[in-house]
Amino acid sequence: QVQLAESGGGLVQPGGSLRLSCTASGLILENVAIGWFRQAPGQEREGVSCFSSNDGTTHYVDSVKGRFTMSRDNVKNTVYLSMNNLKPEDTAVYYCAADDNICDVTGLYEMDYWGKGSLVTVSS
Repeated sequence: QVQLAESGGGLVQPGGSLRLSCTASGLILENVAIGWFRQAPGQEREGVSCFSSNDGTTHYVDSVKGRFTMSRDNVKNTVYLSMNNLKPEDTAVYYCAADDNICDVTGLYEMDYWGKGSLVTVSS
């Protein structure tokens, strides 16, 4: 049974930082495409960052470039999303997702496996 478990969300002031974690079971993250997505209230889901073995690089949506960084720890089978200089418009439920083949920050590709999400609220 594949499970993805996010943690690290919470309330943070504008300009602050958070680091989200996603730990996988039943799946080796090193062998799949992995990424982060988010959904704000009343809005559609959007891609945030993706790593795919198809090109071997990490891609970010324009709105988070220079502020968010995705990384991984293969020993812990965990991926992270470090978020800096957070803005109110970053408020959303953040999901990690994995796929056997592809991760696309356009959000148009349906990933195979999803976590339950972690809420990030950016407010003063």
